[in-house]
Amino acid sequence: MSSVVLATAGYDHTIRFWEATSGICYRTLQYADSQVNKLEISADKTQIAAAGNGQIRIFDVNSNDTQPVSTYDHPGNVTAVGFQKDSKWMYSGGEDGTVRVWDLRAPDCQRMYESRAAVNSVMLHPNQGELLSGDQTGHIRVWDLTANACSCELVPEVGTAVRSLTVALDGSLVVAANNNGICYVWRMLRGASHSTHFEPLHKLRAHPTYVLKCLISPDCQQLATASADRTVKLWSLDGFSLERTLVGHTRWVWDCVFSVDAAYLVTASSDATAKLWDLASGEAIRTYTGHHKACVACALNDSAIDGRDIDGLKKRKREGR
Repeated sequence: MSSVVLATAGYDHTIRFWEATSGICYRTLQYADSQVNKLEISADKTQIAAAGNGQIRIFDVNSNDTQPVSTYDHPGNVTAVGFQKDSKWMYSGGEDGTVRVWDLRAPDCQRMYESRAAVNSVMLHPNQGELLSGDQTGHIRVWDLTANACSCELVPEVGTAVRSLTVALDGSLVVAANNNGICYVWRMLRGASHSTHFEPLHKLRAHPTYVLKCLISPDCQQLATASADRTVKLWSLDGFSLERTLVGHTRWVWDCVFSVDAAYLVTASSDATAKLWDLASGEAIRTYTGHHKACVACALNDSAIDGRDIDGLKKRKREGR
């Protein structure tokens, strides 16, 4: 099993796997009939989910089989996909206005929540019991999987699409990025009923145009924002000052993902490339070339453990590391 799994995908109907350090593409999968909108690698590095138009396909990361292990039908463009930490189930969101939950041992959708507008982003809370969705009309909703209902609703800017959501690994913060280049930051608090409540913390004017992706680093120290202005910015979560601007892509930057130690960032762009950035220097140390059209999705799993060690993360934060 590879210790580092790095994959990219986009509008040329392919998924490409890369050797992160050399930049060599060692495997290409065809994704018939559709572009790929999103990629997600399971915590145990055995599966990769690819979301396209009308379906989600799951491929085996460690096999040479070019066919998907399984396919799940989700009408319309699927804009979000992710795994529960033990890969027992998967979630998705799409332009059909739904958030869906899929049992990976069964062929059909187990739960479906109506957002009433095209869903652009879905994230799983680290507690594994709540999904957060952001949609085209600017609504953010929390879906309580135990109560099987919407437990909270926020509208930071009426009528301005929420493009991307990110949740801190320690469950302390949530950030929503919108089409006006603004990121809204809330503290997440647990109520008496164990449901999540939001306390406004900061309004960050991150970019002059669309923020296409926002992502909190695994160590909960930084926020990355990728934009249609062709840059990626790194912000300190302690004061929200701008720490670094990553310049090098020549078209929109659609996606980004941190390495597990938060020392590196991979980005995907409409310029048909992905880049690996050293965040200490702000330099692009590798460019992954091979896609023939826009590269809009990237996924990385370089974790040394199966899943995300939240307890270990909290311990490191307490010790000031």
